[in-house]
Amino acid sequence: MKVLVIDDHALIRDALRGIVKELHEDAAIVEASSCEQAMRLVGEHSDLGLILLDLNLPDRNGLDVLSDLRERYPAIATVVLSAFNDRESVATALDLGALGFIPKSSTRELMLSALRLVFSGGIYIPPDILIRRETAPPQPPPDTGRTELRPSSPRDLGLTERQVDVLALMMQGKSNKAICRALDLAEPTVKNHVTAILKALKVTNRTEAVIAVGALGWDLRPAADSSL
Repeated sequence: MKVLVIDDHALIRDALRGIVKELHEDAAIVEASSCEQAMRLVGEHSDLGLILLDLNLPDRNGLDVLSDLRERYPAIATVVLSAFNDRESVATALDLGALGFIPKSSTRELMLSALRLVFSGGIYIPPDILIRRETAPPQPPPDTGRTELRPSSPRDLGLTERQVDVLALMMQGKSNKAICRALDLAEPTVKNHVTAILKALKVTNRTEAVIAVGALGWDLRPAADSSL
């Protein structure tokens, strides 16, 4: 595996190099301290498997860099690192295709866990973002005499087995076209499944769905994982 670390602080790059090496001892690490250098290195290293991207770069906004990377190199997984982990930044990064958002204030153990999740095909979301969602003032239910139970699985929301497969691939950041290929489904069928999933989760877009599933703590394993 080859990993590109993009950060203008040498100490941060050193720390990330050590974390990646701990997870993959044979990983080759390439480093960049600016956007200009990073884009040049991405062009030179066609075998990159992961990019760790700082949002606060000296020559360009990190979110713009992320957007550019996802458009030009969609096959390379990108994980964002930032000193700020407000909900808007996290949601924007996930919307732009990041497979994780790791606050720089995270402990080494948390960073290791986050990257393990990404390497296994998941999407990492900062726990406090999930906590803020869980502790938000709930809407009063129509019948105040009944207690609304937290769904323990997608089936509790009425999702079918195939919709669970689609949701699992959404959690990996897969596009509708990628889901079509993985599950051998027509694109209109996948779109219908995504619409049903968003409705069941009571969210309006894929990013909110990822955050909602993270907050619920569901461990989703797509049936077609081996074909990705």
